Amino acid sequence: MARKNQTEIISEALAVLRDGGLILYPTDTVWGIGCDATNPAAVAKVFALKKRPDSKSLVLLASDLDMVARYIKVIPPIAVDLVEVNDRPMTLVYPGAICGQKPAEGEEARAERHLLAWNTVAEDGSVGIRIPMMDFCRDLVARLARPLVSTSANLSGEHSPRVFAEISQEIRDGVDYIVEPYLEKGSTGLASQIIKVEVDGQVTIIRP
Repeated sequence: MARKNQTEIISEALAVLRDGGLILYPTDTVWGIGCDATNPAAVAKVFALKKRPDSKSLVLLASDLDMVARYIKVIPPIAVDLVEVNDRPMTLVYPGAICGQKPAEGEEARAERHLLAWNTVAEDGSVGIRIPMMDFCRDLVARLARPLVSTSANLSGEHSPRVFAEISQEIRDGVDYIVEPYLEKGSTGLASQIIKVEVDGQVTIIRP
């Protein structure tokens, strides 16, 4: 059987993401579990699969700063400077995420494309977003046209998989689509920098 090309893989992954499903995919850092970051029900599936408390926020991928600007109240100028000079995977934690409200008990949260899912955002209203350096990820997010969840493909507390072979069977069985492993060639296998930025220009290095 001929190997699928990147365009075919992206089209298949998009169909799953738009239907509220989960994908297993290589990022510019490690292998990740992804879903539509505007769909709270899909995000809840990610927490359940990872057996991770939903009180913890998630890292998201955006295709560019224009996409970031649609989901953040104000992009601090320092963030623009950091993105322009960046030469390695970097996650910026922005204040003022534009997100939906947590539903009352018994109510179902709606997916709204112009709002981040409430369960992707930290309690202080901040959200971590990375613009991937890897062509596959950037193209996937651009075609999705909204942010993509990017959390490491492991059970909570376990090792983050740098290559496909390190991903547990439980995680593989728990997603709806697995991206072709050959695409991991664009991944660094390294954790990203994490930098928190404030509107007043204050910067906090969380992980160098």
